[in-house]
Amino acid sequence: MALTGRAGLIAAIGAVVVLFAPEPGYALLGLFLLVAALVAVDLLFAGSVRPLRFRRDGERLVRLGGSVAVELTVENPGSRRVRGSLRDAWPPSAGASPRRQRLDVPSGERRRLVTTLTPARRGDREAATITVRSLGPLGVAARQGSHLVPWTVRVLPPFLSRKHLPAKLARLRELEGQHPALVRGQGTEFDSLREYVVGDDVRSIDWRASARRADVVVRTWRPERDRRVLIVLDTGRTSAGRVGVSPFAPPGSPASTGSGSPAPAHSGRPAGDGFTAAGDGGWPRLDWSMDAALLLAALAGRAGDRVDFLAFDRAVRAWTTGGSRSDSLPALVNVMAPIEAELVESDSAGMVAAILARAKRRCLVVLLTDLNSTAMDEGLLQVLPQLTSRHLVLVAAVADPRVAEMAAGRGTPERVYDAAAAERLRDDRARLTAHLRRHGCEVVDAVPDDLAPALADTYLALKAAGRL
Repeated sequence: MALTGRAGLIAAIGAVVVLFAPEPGYALLGLFLLVAALVAVDLLFAGSVRPLRFRRDGERLVRLGGSVAVELTVENPGSRRVRGSLRDAWPPSAGASPRRQRLDVPSGERRRLVTTLTPARRGDREAATITVRSLGPLGVAARQGSHLVPWTVRVLPPFLSRKHLPAKLARLRELEGQHPALVRGQGTEFDSLREYVVGDDVRSIDWRASARRADVVVRTWRPERDRRVLIVLDTGRTSAGRVGVSPFAPPGSPASTGSGSPAPAHSGRPAGDGFTAAGDGGWPRLDWSMDAALLLAALAGRAGDRVDFLAFDRAVRAWTTGGSRSDSLPALVNVMAPIEAELVESDSAGMVAAILARAKRRCLVVLLTDLNSTAMDEGLLQVLPQLTSRHLVLVAAVADPRVAEMAAGRGTPERVYDAAAAERLRDDRARLTAHLRRHGCEVVDAVPDDLAPALADTYLALKAAGRL
């Protein structure tokens, strides 16, 4: 049962009458009986909400920043009309609109209501309860009941870096040509047969072909064109930090003005620790890394390379192997959607073990992480030689653009102190970059908007140099 504003209005008017009545006690009793009678009449004649039947229809996938409509069909098998309101509850981040809708379903009929979702975060958004209020004929009271009608909408990464894909594909076509030339020599893919010449490896002699031709012929080989790319996403605590400007922040909010930044040095919290103060804006490093991974996967897929994906912190959060060119990117987007940063330190030894267990042959391992000095010194750098000895490793990290702004700060002691902390952070990242390169790694350290194209350019450069 629920009382409406009309019941409150009647009670307020009655209270004024009671104040001026010669017998306030009897007046109060009469007011109580009147309101109780009105409520009883409404509850008696209001349509029941318990027998209502619900069914949902609509899309289950939507990209972050887009909208999707979810239809709700309400059927009334009862004997009385159900007239009132309906609230279809969703999590706040689902951006459901409208929150309340008018409902009028005659007996034996059905009505269709539409809720538009404009999600503000990635992941799975599940519908909560549906609450229906059925008003009585007087509008004083209503029957109320809740129903659970499950429905899940998966919010996919937006793939903002898609705009760079045509330019990178054009560069790829320039490198390989519309009809790629075949480079003969050492390799693993068979190319053709030719006559034996002095100096050829006798192991390359094709004895069956030699018997047919009455001459000694050898097989020639060509290097493999299609390679394997393993994208590894670090989902540990450093990936939770918010940097840059959120593409989906409301105008005027902290996120839209790029206030997400490392803590000032005088705040008592270490600069560059991967976290931001409560209320800071920006987009998580995890999401920027996903966006860069999607551009790389799309480019590598077009180049004919097989793309695998692994998300790891202290355990495997997601794993997908490359399929056909048309299926690999949708599968990657779908598996990325529910991944969230875990507020734990990543297990670098476990991550390397997971990579080596899944990548038996030499491949390009793209590790999307943060160049955090503490986490790197105590984690990845200790086990990196195990990885670089078997694979070509490319480390990509999201740099905070606010660090450069802080480094240029002057004028007050606080700003000078922040500038010193920012310079120290930049020196640490430069030291880590040099250390990684000494171990044979390629490194991409770029601000959020530049990370995806920079990573794609590095991949193309490696491919042009024949290192893949």
